[in-house]
Amino acid sequence: MEQIQSALEAHLDQMADLVHTVSADFRSGLGPAFDNLIGFFHAINWKETWLMCLLAFHFLYLVTAIISRKNLNFQMLLFLTALAGVYLAERFNGLLRQNWRSFASQNYFDSNGVFVSVLWSGPLLVIAIIILINTLFSLCHLIVKWKKAELRHRARLSQNKQD
Repeated sequence: MEQIQSALEAHLDQMADLVHTVSADFRSGLGPAFDNLIGFFHAINWKETWLMCLLAFHFLYLVTAIISRKNLNFQMLLFLTALAGVYLAERFNGLLRQNWRSFASQNYFDSNGVFVSVLWSGPLLVIAIIILINTLFSLCHLIVKWKKAELRHRARLSQNKQD
């Protein structure tokens, strides 16, 4: 019995060491990524007019999605336009990379499309996910409503058969 207990304690000590090592590696691995993210946002001149317009567009798009949450047809239109915007992001990046001097103070548009992915596609995907979650909730509500109506209908039919 003591051997089993000592083996169990040794195993728990190994697991604790493993969890500690993995969590330390995970924390040290996020440091450079966080520093890169902070550097990315500090490299952007947020006072440029076109960037403010882009942020205002995303804000208005989100507000429109929230306000129209009861209108599923309009929500689907918003969802599809958001996904179309994400789909066309690579082409937007190429077009903007060629013409950046006409609207920006520096070239944000690299060949990998990081800037467009973060500031164009990212918010559109978040809004699309919000619309998708709203649609799923609406569909669940509709299924419950339909099932209640079906049960009421069956109850009426059985009541009519009894009379």
